[in-house]
Amino acid sequence: MRYIFGVNDTSDDDLDLDAFATAVENFNRFYIRLPMLEKLSFTTLSVLDTLAHGDGPVRLTDLAKTEQVSQPGITQLVTRLERDGLVERRPDPSDGRAVLVHITEAGRRIGRSRHDDRTRHLAPLVAQLTAGQRQAIAGALPALTRIAELGRGRSSATPTQPVAGEVDPER
Repeated sequence: MRYIFGVNDTSDDDLDLDAFATAVENFNRFYIRLPMLEKLSFTTLSVLDTLAHGDGPVRLTDLAKTEQVSQPGITQLVTRLERDGLVERRPDPSDGRAVLVHITEAGRRIGRSRHDDRTRHLAPLVAQLTAGQRQAIAGALPALTRIAELGRGRSSATPTQPVAGEVDPER
């Protein structure tokens, strides 16, 4: 199914969402496999990223939901990360039965190292692009960042326009 999201009636302002999704998927396939100095699993790196860029410590149950892994799976992973000094578990002050997972400075260093590794691998590839291609990427960064923000807060995001194929309730 193809979705075309038009800003107005001219084809120059249309966004082919299928083509966009395909481009993102192709980039992600390459990007997530970039070599890293730290040899950690994707899930481990994702958990550290969630903790480093979230709104603070996270309950195990919420972390399992965010990472889309089972409760026993996230418990095992957090136990390993705690043993390796990358996270700490502390009691939740608002609920003595619950535990909050905090990232440590060592865990943050892993995230920074991952970012630096990826930047180092991307630099020579970006250097092969034309100036216009680099400008196009730079121009898209605010919109891509906004999509990521909306995706992270999916439940609270309210679309300003209907999704293709949906009826606008305001009409």
